[in-house]
Amino acid sequence: MTSFLLTHAPAIRLGAFAGIFAMMALWEALAPRRKQAIGRWRRWPANLGIVVLDSLLVRLLFPTAAVGVALFAETRGWGLFHALPVPGWLAVVASMLLLDLAIYLQHVMFHAVPLLWRLHRMHHTDLEFDLTTGARFHPLEILLSLVIKLGVIVALGAPAVAVLAFEVVLNVTAMFNHGNVGLPRRLDNVLRWLLVTPDMHRVHHSWHPCETNSNFGFNLSWWDRVFGTYRAQPRDGHTGMTIGINQFRDPRELRLDRMLWQSMRGPVDSYPINSDKGNSI
Repeated sequence: MTSFLLTHAPAIRLGAFAGIFAMMALWEALAPRRKQAIGRWRRWPANLGIVVLDSLLVRLLFPTAAVGVALFAETRGWGLFHALPVPGWLAVVASMLLLDLAIYLQHVMFHAVPLLWRLHRMHHTDLEFDLTTGARFHPLEILLSLVIKLGVIVALGAPAVAVLAFEVVLNVTAMFNHGNVGLPRRLDNVLRWLLVTPDMHRVHHSWHPCETNSNFGFNLSWWDRVFGTYRAQPRDGHTGMTIGINQFRDPRELRLDRMLWQSMRGPVDSYPINSDKGNSI
């Protein structure tokens, strides 16, 4: 099993990414939720370029990544679930839940700490909202996020199979909830009690600070409800809302080179969490 996971984990993740990407791209083309003023050909090259850059950087600096660290911790007996006499299935389920909670808390932290917001805001400077927005993260944020995640994996003693499953699920749900798609209202209302839906997460990409600082979940929606960061709908409606932040509205900022340097521009305290100062970002 150890050899299988180390050998095939990258292929499993890539296969899941490619399959869901194709499905979501087709869904967006056939039934878009919002009409986009800036088309795919203007945005996708840089957004997908970031994906390639992030993947190469992670592969270079962390060759075995999360699954390898989980297997290493298992051989050393490190972590909570290796110290407690819990059934394997319970360790898997609990690890996936706690990893999802860690991602939620990390997301809040990247909004709350001004220096971290400088990195994270590149995810919010996309002027449209579709599945590629879900993978648009600054390389330094990706590396820092990975270090945090590896620390959580070791502390939990998360089983490698749980880590791989979580990685795949997180990848899939990030593309789904960033999709320029809509669900029937009744289905959306039911589904968002468990999962983050596109309409729920789109609120997080509003240019109103009080909305940007809500709906932090990527996979499970209940963390926002538990911690009081849930917002049901955007004040301007899903078709009328403005995507992005007020600080980078020039379409030239969608270029890959300019995206990478956005973290170095503007005041460090330009976007404190829970700010309700209109659009003065």
